[in-house]
Amino acid sequence: MADATTSTASADPFVIALNRIVGALKRGEIALALGVVAILSVLILPMPTWLLDISLALSIIFSVLILMVGLFIERPLEFSAFPTVLLISTMMRLALNLASTRLILGNGAEGTAAAGHVIQAFGSFVMGGNFVIGAIVFIILVIVNFVVITKGSGRIAEVAARFSLDAMPGKQMAIDADLSAGLIDEGKARARRKDLEDESNFFGAMDGASKFVRGDAIAGIIITAINVVAGIFIGVAQKGLSFTEATHTFTLLSVGDGLVSQIPALIVSTAAGMLVSKAGISGSTDKALFGQLSAHPAALGVASFLAFVLAMIPGVPFVPFIALSLLAGGAAWKVTQRQDKAAVDKAEAEKVAAAPPKEEPITTALQIDQIRLELGYGLLTLINGEHGTRLTDQVRALRRSIAQEMGFIMPSVRIQDNLQLQANAYILRIKEIEIGRGELRPNMLLVMDPKGEPIALNGENTTEPTFGLPAQWVHDSQREEAQFRGYTVVEPQTVITTHLTEVVKDNMAELFSFTETQKLADELDKPHQKLLTDMVPSQISMGSIQRILQNLLAERISIRDLPTILEGIAEACGFSRNISIVTEHVRARLARQISDAHTNDQGYVPLVSLSPQWEQSFAEALTGQGEEKHLSMAPSKLQDFIAAVRVAFERFAMRGETPVLLVSPAVRPYVRSIIERFRPMTVVMSQNEIHPKARIKTLGSI
Repeated sequence: MADATTSTASADPFVIALNRIVGALKRGEIALALGVVAILSVLILPMPTWLLDISLALSIIFSVLILMVGLFIERPLEFSAFPTVLLISTMMRLALNLASTRLILGNGAEGTAAAGHVIQAFGSFVMGGNFVIGAIVFIILVIVNFVVITKGSGRIAEVAARFSLDAMPGKQMAIDADLSAGLIDEGKARARRKDLEDESNFFGAMDGASKFVRGDAIAGIIITAINVVAGIFIGVAQKGLSFTEATHTFTLLSVGDGLVSQIPALIVSTAAGMLVSKAGISGSTDKALFGQLSAHPAALGVASFLAFVLAMIPGVPFVPFIALSLLAGGAAWKVTQRQDKAAVDKAEAEKVAAAPPKEEPITTALQIDQIRLELGYGLLTLINGEHGTRLTDQVRALRRSIAQEMGFIMPSVRIQDNLQLQANAYILRIKEIEIGRGELRPNMLLVMDPKGEPIALNGENTTEPTFGLPAQWVHDSQREEAQFRGYTVVEPQTVITTHLTEVVKDNMAELFSFTETQKLADELDKPHQKLLTDMVPSQISMGSIQRILQNLLAERISIRDLPTILEGIAEACGFSRNISIVTEHVRARLARQISDAHTNDQGYVPLVSLSPQWEQSFAEALTGQGEEKHLSMAPSKLQDFIAAVRVAFERFAMRGETPVLLVSPAVRPYVRSIIERFRPMTVVMSQNEIHPKARIKTLGSI
């Protein structure tokens, strides 16, 4: 029992090691590395005849596999690993040549089976008992491979590589033009650029790989000649054989070895020639070859007639030529019928295409772009340029940022070129209406001074298009100097994105459609879906909810916390259905969010209160009963109020403060309706919107 236990314990490390070896071999990179090491080891270590037979058979099958893959692929790039495969197969054949040479010269005196049965079989079959015939066949085979196939495929690879490199800039420009015109998207453009790069690398590698085939053919001739001469010398001088016997034995072995090496080399050379000559052909080789040869029935008819004439000549075999004549004639008749049918189908298709096109529905003229960015032709490089972040990537990031910040799903931005614009100009449109425009320098940087002082750089003075601040266009080489001086440096793409951000935020209420409202409602959790079902339509309509959300977005209040907003709407609907009153109640429910949004870096909300006199003036100016109140203040009084607000906020701006105007809840909507006309960025809050835990600091009053 103890012995059995000891035996099992001692066997465990061996089993573990064996399992690890098997697991390593299952990994492709380990197996390939071991294969290359095995090929290199053949150059040093002797090989037994049985292993040489297996290796030679593997070399032949491997070469056939390469040829079949070259025949069946649709495009040359599908076999982009061919140069590497060619190198490995060449290394394997040369290593086997060296191993067989060692056996031929070392054991050739023992008989024709000294280098294995594969070499013996090839030598005996080809030579047919006459070593002169075998030598001639081998030489012809080498000439065909070296002079015809290898030289031709090498020339094709060289020309293909040169033309591929020369055509690369034009193809790249065509891809960029298609992308700019909107014919392809970024994914397709990226894929086409990758294909173009792979094609250039492939034909460049094939140009170099063709030298492997050429060198392999030369090496085969030299090795076979060495084997014959050295074998005869060894057989006669060292082994005591007669000259005739040594010549027969070593010639058979050398020619057999050469044939076993040159036949796979010829197959691989043929595969290389097919691969490089297939550069302009699409589809597998059989479809391309037979399809193009049978595309002209007249050529088949002439070939059939010529074969018939040859069959009628006395002394010429009748049967093979008449059979070929009938075969070519039948093929010509079949192809003619097929082409006639295709011509009829094409004529019918052209007739249908030539028919007057159906009138485009008038409804297509009603469709408008929610957001559109029009670029001059000089700014198209911002879309597909290689320097900096692409404009499309920044717009994509902007949509995500606005969704996270405001809870508003920004519509897609349509970017198109406008040849009527100046080269470096752009226009932003909301629902086809121009909202903003600007002019950029695509290869320069926009520099601004946060303090508003003049910029001490050599550049082109301009005005920043979003906020109208003084700025300057400078070259990229001045980036570090501008940053060292503390200036704000932005790229042209960022200028457009910033302008687009402000335009979208100013028009979120208009862009927030009923469809977007319904989408947000559909994406609510089930508990809040129940609240929405109880409210709509018994207490409030979905359109009214949309209007309330638009009111919030108009003052840049995030609607991301939609459940709290719906709860506030449900509470307000208990005492009023007026949209303005419900909106004010919802704002009070969002007091924490609103207070946090306007808390400055020092941790407090800066406030400017409305004086009691102005509070009373606004309260007295409200006319109407109940929920139908509206503001009716004298124009002179309004002008005084506007002037007072301007003076106060400009004074605080000089001190670096951006305060919030604090008013009573009853007059807040009316005060805001006036201020948004001349200071739309000024925030107007009521006391109900100041969260109890928020820190506040009153800077003054109006």
